[in-house]
Amino acid sequence: MVLLRTYLDLLRRNRPLARLLAGEFISGIGDWLYLIAILVVVYAASESAVLLGVVGAARIVPYIVLSVPAGMVADRYDRRTVLLVTDVARGLLMLVLAGLVLAGANVVLIVAVSIVAACFSTFFGPAISALLPTLVDETDLGPANSAWATLDNVGFIVGPALAGGLIAAGGLSVAFLLNALSFAVVAVVLWRLPSAAPTRPPGDADVSPPPAEEEPAPKASWAHLWRPLAGPFVLDSVTSFVGGGLGVLTVILAVDVLGVGEAGTGYLNAATGVGGVVAGIGAGALLARQLRVPLLLGGGVAVAGLVFLALAGNLLFAMLAIGVAVAGALLLDVVNTTLIQRIVPDELLGRSMGLLQMSTAIFYAAGSLSLPILADTLGMATVLVGSGVVIAVGVVAALALADRAAGAAPLDPERARVLELPVFAGLPTPRLEAAARAMAPIQVAAGEVVVRQGEAADRFYVIVAGTFAVSQAADDGVSTPLRDLGPDDIFGEIGLLRRSPRTATVTATGDGRLLALDGERFLGLVSAGPGLSTRLLDLYRGALSR
Repeated sequence: MVLLRTYLDLLRRNRPLARLLAGEFISGIGDWLYLIAILVVVYAASESAVLLGVVGAARIVPYIVLSVPAGMVADRYDRRTVLLVTDVARGLLMLVLAGLVLAGANVVLIVAVSIVAACFSTFFGPAISALLPTLVDETDLGPANSAWATLDNVGFIVGPALAGGLIAAGGLSVAFLLNALSFAVVAVVLWRLPSAAPTRPPGDADVSPPPAEEEPAPKASWAHLWRPLAGPFVLDSVTSFVGGGLGVLTVILAVDVLGVGEAGTGYLNAATGVGGVVAGIGAGALLARQLRVPLLLGGGVAVAGLVFLALAGNLLFAMLAIGVAVAGALLLDVVNTTLIQRIVPDELLGRSMGLLQMSTAIFYAAGSLSLPILADTLGMATVLVGSGVVIAVGVVAALALADRAAGAAPLDPERARVLELPVFAGLPTPRLEAAARAMAPIQVAAGEVVVRQGEAADRFYVIVAGTFAVSQAADDGVSTPLRDLGPDDIFGEIGLLRRSPRTATVTATGDGRLLALDGERFLGLVSAGPGLSTRLLDLYRGALSR
C-alpha cells in the first residue's frame, strides 16, 4: 500500500507525467501486437525460419546505426516534437502495413516497411529518456523511471496475450490498425505536454546593464562525462549481454532441459513479465536519492535468480527463478537510467541515451548469438551460473568506476556543507558532489577585493568564513553599498549567468575563506537542475530590493 501511495501521489502531483506514462503504456501494448503480428506474417508467407531470423536481426541494425544520431536530434530539437513526429510516422507506417497485409503484398515489401518503422523507433528511446527529467523533480526521477518500467512490463504481459487472441481470430491486419491507433493516442498526449526544448538561463534586462560584447556560453564537454559514464555503460553492457542470451535460452530450457515443449517458452516469458512488474513497483521506494543500495540489491537478486534457474528441475521452479533474475536485472536497468539522467547535463542527455541504446543493442545481439552456442558446448547450468558471475563482476566494476569518478575519499566538511545550501536544493547529488570537489579554497585578507565591477566574470564563490561587502559604482564613480554577505552566502553568479562583466564589487571586511568554482563548471551545474538559474537571479533581485 505504501508503494501504491507513492506512485499515486507522484502521478497526482504531476499530471503531464501521468498523461505521458498512460499514453506510452497504450503504445507499448500496441507495439507488442505489432511485433508478434509481423513475425507471424513473415513466417506464414515464407515458411522460412531463416528469413524470420534475418527479419529479427535486421530490426536491430537501425538501433546500432541510428541511435547516436537520434540522441543528437533529441539534444538539438524540442524532445516532445521529436517524439510526436516519431509516433505519427510509425502510426502511418502501421496503416501502410495493414493495407499491405490485406492486399496480400509481397513479404519483402512488408519486411522493408517494418524496417523503416524500426528506424523511426530508434528516435524514441533517447528522446523520452531525455524528456522525462524535464517533467519531474530530481527526487522523483527514480520513481518516475520505475513507473515507466512497470507499465512497460505490464504491456509485455497484456500485448502478447491480446495478439494471440487476434491472431487466433484471423485479425492480423487488426493488430496493425490497433497499433496505429495507439500511436494516435500518444500523439494527442504529446501535443498537450509542455515544450521540452533546451533553454538558456534566463536574464533580466533591468537587473544589470547589457554587456559591451556578448560571449557565447561555454558548452558542456564530453571530456567531463567519460569517467562518470564508464560505470553505467559497463553495467548496461553485461546486463544487455545476459538479457539477450536469456531471451533465447528460454526456448532451450523449455524444450530440451525441462521437457515441457514449446508452450513452456510462453510460460517462462510470462514469468519474465511478472518479474519485471514486481521489480518496477518495488524500485520506486528504493530510488529516491541514493542508488548504491538498489544497485547492490539488483545485482544480488539477478545473480540468485540465475543460479536458481540453473538448478531448476521443473517448470514452476524455473518460472519463479527466471522471474527473480529478470526482476534484479530490471532494477539494475532502472538504476542505470536514473544515474545517467542525474549525471549528464541536459544538453548532452539525448546523445548519452543514444550511445546507451546503441551499446545495449550490440551487446543484446552478442548475447543472443553466443550464449546459446556456449550452452550447447558447456551445458545450460554452467552458462547460467557463468552469466550470474558476469553480472556480479559488472556490478562491482560499476561501483568501483563510480567511486573513482566521484573520488573515493568523502567530502571534507567545507565542501559537504555546500551540498546542504538551500539554493542547490533539487540538484542531482552526483553532479553537485562533483562540483563541490572541483571548488578551489581561497584565503582572503581584510580589505582584499575578490570581485571588481566591470571585470570579466570567471568564477562563482561560496563563503565559508568571514564577512564581505557588496557595492556598486554609478557612472559618476560614486560607490553605493548594496548588502553584506556572510558564511553560506554566494556571489559571482550574475555575470556568469548573463555572460556579462561583473555588476558589482565584493570586498572582504575581515579575514575570510571562500570556495571558488570556475565559470564553465558552474554553468554546467546550473543546467543540471530545473529552476536553479531562476533561483539565483531571484536571489540577486531580492538583494537589490533591500
